[in-house]
Amino acid sequence: RAGTVRLEMDRAGSGWQARLALQSSGPVSLLYRVDDLYQAEMNGDYCALASLMKAHEGSRQRETRVTYDSARGKASYLERDLKRDAEVASHEIDIPPCVHDVVGGLYQLRRLRIETGKSAAIPVSDGKKSVMARVEAQRVETVDTPAGRYRAVRYEVFLFNNVLYRRNGRLYVWLTDDDRRLPVQIRARMQLHIGTITLQLEKVEAT
Repeated sequence: RAGTVRLEMDRAGSGWQARLALQSSGPVSLLYRVDDLYQAEMNGDYCALASLMKAHEGSRQRETRVTYDSARGKASYLERDLKRDAEVASHEIDIPPCVHDVVGGLYQLRRLRIETGKSAAIPVSDGKKSVMARVEAQRVETVDTPAGRYRAVRYEVFLFNNVLYRRNGRLYVWLTDDDRRLPVQIRARMQLHIGTITLQLEKVEAT
C-alpha cells in the first residue's frame, strides 16, 4: 500500500464540487512524500468552471489554478512555485462550450451508454491542452473489490501517450453494468519508475 486517495463529489448550488486528496504512506512516504489536493467546480452538466491543484511532492510545492470561460471559449492557466513564490507558467487556450476536467470526465462517462466494442469521445482539458479523448468500451468483467463483487464494463480512456498527457501509459475505468454505473475500479498502467496504480471501491455510502 503506497498511499490513499479520497474522491468526494457534492452538490454546490446548481452545479457540482469535486475534491480529490492523495497522500503517500508507509515506506513510500519516507522516500518521496506526496500530499496533493485537487478541487474542481462544475456546472450541472459536469462542464468545468474552475480547478485548483495544490501539489506537495518531495521538495516540490506547486499551486495550479485553471479558470474555464465557456462564453469566451478560453481556459486560463496559472502555475506558481510556492517555495520560490514565483510564477512558473501562465497562458490561455481555446476550449469548446463544454469541456470537462479529468474528474468531470469520469462522471460524464457514467452518463454515457457505449456498446461493448464501440467508442465515444469526451472533451477534456487540464488547462494546458484541450482534447477530444477517446473512450472505448472493451468488455464486461467481474471485479472483486473491498466493497464486494461487481459485474462491470471495462473502459479504456485514452489520455496518455501525448493525447492530454505526454507520459506514456494506459488508463482503465470499470463501471458497474447496471443503472448505478458505479466506478468500482480505476487502473493506470505507467512506464517504469511509477508502475501500476490501482484504485478500488471500498464502500458505498447511502445518500
